[in-house]
Amino acid sequence: MKRNLSLIAGLLLSTQAHAQTTINIGTWLSPAHPQNAIVLETWKTQLEEASDGRLTATLEYHNGHPKAVFDQVEDGTYDVGWSFHGYVPGRFRLTELAELPGANAGAGAASVAYWRTHEQFLAGAGEHDGLKLIGLFTHGPGQIHMTQPIESLADMQGKKIRVGGGIQSVLAERMGITAVPAPGSKVYEILQQGVADGVFMPAGEQATLRLSEVAPNLYLFPGGMYLGSFGIFMNEDFFADLSPEDQEALMSVSGESLSKLAGTVWEANDKAGLEQAKNSGNNVVEMGQADIDALAELTADLDDSFKAKVEDTGVDVEAAMAFFRETAQSLEN
Repeated sequence: MKRNLSLIAGLLLSTQAHAQTTINIGTWLSPAHPQNAIVLETWKTQLEEASDGRLTATLEYHNGHPKAVFDQVEDGTYDVGWSFHGYVPGRFRLTELAELPGANAGAGAASVAYWRTHEQFLAGAGEHDGLKLIGLFTHGPGQIHMTQPIESLADMQGKKIRVGGGIQSVLAERMGITAVPAPGSKVYEILQQGVADGVFMPAGEQATLRLSEVAPNLYLFPGGMYLGSFGIFMNEDFFADLSPEDQEALMSVSGESLSKLAGTVWEANDKAGLEQAKNSGNNVVEMGQADIDALAELTADLDDSFKAKVEDTGVDVEAAMAFFRETAQSLEN
């Protein structure tokens, strides 16, 4: 009898030791988009390896506006999610720091710099309170995609342009553009239907969102007009309920590691998108010096404007901006 009890206890302990926790990830965009097909699938594999199989993940596709994912992770609908900070104006103000012109880096270097800047300067402001932040990344340099050709930046005045929020909204206002708010998942549709004349997005979306079909005119600024800020975040209670060993395993493949993974994948996607546009015979234009100067004039005071908007946060914003840019450029070179 004692032997049987010992055997049962051993089996129970063995089962508990090998119990698997599944992390439910709320995601959006198409399953083929690199954020889903590469970034999150790679992270899932890394989780399993780091935890010796105790942690795994599954993707659940969210069909509503991606701004809702922040609240849905906070309330436990999903264990993990990701979204664009600009979709929730007012809640995430300091994240605009990573979007400002001047980084002069691709998404890979910028994303690592962004995580380090957050940890050193921004975390104390508590903008992600209610969420366990596990990654930050930027998309690549934002460019102009148009359904019809333009001759210069001045031609953008009066055009209907889809913007996602954040620094894009500021740029649209300064260019005299009529902003069309819409999530990234709806861009193809609104361009196809003529709701918008164009969109501000990185070059990669020529491929992943099939913009080469509906916006065959791509206008490129050196270094782009801006970057876009994204967060990857976990439900705080879910994280707290993990064992210390599993928390350590999860964070060993998150933070800077996950930020770098996401940024590097999005940067590679920019190269693929540009190649797709050229192979499709699209009108790919490198903006001339007159337009580069015009954009520089439009954005000359953005740093000061941003600092004024967030001066109540208690963050040394000037130091944070300098650290972000210096780090991004050092990693780029």
